[in-house]
Order: sequence, then C-alpha cells, then structure tokens
Amino acid sequence: MMRAKLLRFTPMALITLAIAAGPLFIDDRYLLKVLTFVAINVVIVTGMALLFGYAGQISMGHAAFYGIGAYASGYATTTLGLPWIVGLFAAIVFSAVGGVLLALPSLRLKGHYLAMATLGFGELMKIAFIEAQPITGGPDGLGGIPYPRIGSFEMAAPVGTYLLAWGIAGLVLLLVRNVVTQRPGRAMRALHGSELGAMACGIDIVGLKVRVFTVSAVLAGIAGSLYAHLVGFVSPSTFSLHLSVILIAMAVVGGSGSLAGPAIAATLLTLVPFADAIIPGLSRDALALIQDWEADVYGLIIILVMLFAPGGVSGFMRRRRAVARDAS
Repeated sequence: MMRAKLLRFTPMALITLAIAAGPLFIDDRYLLKVLTFVAINVVIVTGMALLFGYAGQISMGHAAFYGIGAYASGYATTTLGLPWIVGLFAAIVFSAVGGVLLALPSLRLKGHYLAMATLGFGELMKIAFIEAQPITGGPDGLGGIPYPRIGSFEMAAPVGTYLLAWGIAGLVLLLVRNVVTQRPGRAMRALHGSELGAMACGIDIVGLKVRVFTVSAVLAGIAGSLYAHLVGFVSPSTFSLHLSVILIAMAVVGGSGSLAGPAIAATLLTLVPFADAIIPGLSRDALALIQDWEADVYGLIIILVMLFAPGGVSGFMRRRRAVARDAS
C-alpha cells in the first residue's frame, strides 16, 4: 500500500520540483513568459475540467469569464489605484457573479442547447467589453495595467510572474483535487452519468450545477487577472469565441474524470503558437506557418485524439496504468 502511494505521488512531486527549479536552469526571458502563459491556461482549464470532465456541462463562453476577471482586476489597479490583491479579489467576485447569472437561466438546458446559451453569453460579454468604454477602454482596450505587487515587492521580472502564476496554478490544482476526491466529486460524477440517477440518489442537481459553474467561472477570472497583469494590456479581441474553442479543445484532449490530463493538454496546446520557444533553430517562416494554421492544428489534434485515444490524455494514462498492473 505504501509503495503504491509513493509510485502515485512520485510523478507529481517530480513535476512540482521541476517547475519550481525552472528559473534556475532557464535564462531565456521569452521562454519563461511562455511557460507563464502555460500556467495561466492550466488555471482556466482546471475549471473547464471540473465543469466538463466531471460534471458533464459544456461552456462555449468561458472566454467571457476570463475577460471579466482581466477587466475587473485591470480597472481596479489602474483607474482606482488599488493594490493587485484587491484587483484579484475583484476578478473573483465579478466572475463569480457572472457564473451565477449564466448558470441560473441555463439550468434546464442540456447538450448543444447549453452550448448555444453559453456561446450567446460569451458574445454578449464581448459586446459589453466594447461598449463599456469608460471602464474597459472600448475597442482600444485597457492599458497601463501594473505588474502584480505584494507589499513593496513588485513581480516585474519574468521569474517573479512565472513563480506567481505556477504557484497559483499549483494551489488551484491541489484545492480542486481535494474537491473531486470528496463527496462533491462523487456528486459531479453522478450528474455526468445521469441527471435522473443523480436526483434519485438525493443530489441537489440545481445547486450542484450553479456551484460548479461558479467555481469554474472564478478560476477563469483568476486566470484573467494573471493575464492582465502579465501582459499589461487587455482588449475585447482577446476574449473571443476562438479562445473559448481553444479552451474546449484543451478540455476534450485532456479527457474526462481527470485533472492531470487537461493540465497536460493545456500545456501542449498552449505551446503550439510559441513553437520557437521550445524548438531551437525554428525559422520565422515555419513559425508563421504554424501560427497561420493554428486553428487547423488544434482541429487536427482533436481528430487524432478522437481516433486513436478516445478518452483523451487521461484515458490513455489510465489504460497504460492498467496494462502496467496486469503485467506486474
């Protein structure tokens, strides 16, 4: 039993150690920034995994919550001059409100009807980001967003933002893992399997759906806050349907019933448009080709996963573990 636990947690410990030690071995500022974007996407995709992979609910409007968090944090720190921690709290509050507002009218919707409702919410929020010019800067965007600061320590260097983003990503993964391994996780799996079956077991599916949507929206808002303060500028074009589709692709490729799978998928798919950061000597023409065909690359990856690994990354990992157990 003890050996099984050690084998289970050893990969996680090694990955954590590698991430923490990353700045000691990486002196490329560009690569550190790319890896920081990976951490931000891991945060938001963890919320998608909770919503889609565990509860069986789909959202094509998660870019809206990402934008709400980014604008709330950016406005609080630039226009109002509040500390970054307050901006992060504002991102959490406003994205949570958005999650509740979307969840309540969508409770009776399922499948593609729910997908269309969330798609509509995302498009409405994109219009709101443009029209709310005194707050968001309109189509020109909101600039001058400061780097995260805790007390007198400003995380302006890539190493600081890298450690902050991955620290938050690690904390989010730990907290969500504790949720999915306890009673709420079993309730979400029951909801994913059958709403009628979950109701027959005494599960409050209305309350569960609202809570899952809200938590998922909050994680997207936290990711939005990190993005805004890393880049220093946000505009409505960032939070488009294209981004929502990419997030869904990450969740689908990652597979259901897992947090590790979507995190791995988020890492791999985030690195696609930044291939020059991980492939030494990649020409500008090759990088431009990859970026021009980015959506097609994502689509091809999804098709290949559906053909050769229907359960996604997590399903492949489970099958490998099963084969290893049978072999031993």
